[in-house]
Amino acid sequence: MSIFSLITGRPGPSGFGSASTAEQVTEGIDASNLTAIVTGGASGIGLETARALALRKAHVIIAARNMESANAAKQLILKDNETARVDVLKLDLSSMKSVRAFVDDFNALNVPLNILINNAGVMFCPFQLSKDGIEMQFATNHIGHFLLTNLLLEKMKNTARSTGIEGRIVNLSSIAHNYTYEHGIRFDRINDESGYSDKRAYGQSKLANILHANELSRRFQEEGINITVNSVHPGLIMTPLMRYSKLLMRVLRVFTICLWKNVPQGASTTCYVALHPNLKGVTGKYYLDCNEMKPNAFARDTVLAKKLWDFSNKLVSSAAKP
Repeated sequence: MSIFSLITGRPGPSGFGSASTAEQVTEGIDASNLTAIVTGGASGIGLETARALALRKAHVIIAARNMESANAAKQLILKDNETARVDVLKLDLSSMKSVRAFVDDFNALNVPLNILINNAGVMFCPFQLSKDGIEMQFATNHIGHFLLTNLLLEKMKNTARSTGIEGRIVNLSSIAHNYTYEHGIRFDRINDESGYSDKRAYGQSKLANILHANELSRRFQEEGINITVNSVHPGLIMTPLMRYSKLLMRVLRVFTICLWKNVPQGASTTCYVALHPNLKGVTGKYYLDCNEMKPNAFARDTVLAKKLWDFSNKLVSSAAKP
């Protein structure tokens, strides 16, 4: 997709473009036999994603840290769609204990799982460590979703196997994956405040989202698992994700107004990759404006993806020790 297409909203090969909305890309799709989890589904593009999936009759579980906001989001969806099937469960991705508790709560619902949308995140926050002693952006944006996905894999595999319906995992990444540290991931200094950059740390976590999706996709293909894994860049949208950089983003928006999307447009690529039949069997790809794009060289590095997978497993294992 060119800058011209981005600015004008001109559709790409998929038939959709930057001006397409979540409702438009899912129009005519019946998702009544699907169950989806949307992390960060209480606000911003996560809420719009949850709303659009519920509109197409999917059973949606909103996973959110703030339960008051999550319940308000549920009521907002039900206000316009009285028959929507929406549940809310607490999830703080910066805490592995919370991730494990969420999975227990979800399993207690005794429902299948067809779609997992790893949408939640933090952006440009000052240096701080998570409850598990991991740099906050890496902990929340990558490690939390890495653990969540791994803990839900058997449920997704069993659902795909018993129903014959392809499962889909969508990782929300960002074009910011291009702006990261020198070697992509600071494996040996992940929690080091020295040299910390809030912008590069965010880019590092978004690069990790793509690498995670690609490595998981590769493993599924090797095992013959009927689940696809893709990553997306939603575009520039003013959402609560910008809370640590509101002034910067507002100034940037003045000079790049033609590149920004509204929330329904921002959720379109996620919904397209999660639901559209055109993507049946498509896996290990990166999407922008509902069209496949090539991410940077780091994101396509299979050795780096494997190294990140092993590194992430070690972080999870070490945090689990008393």
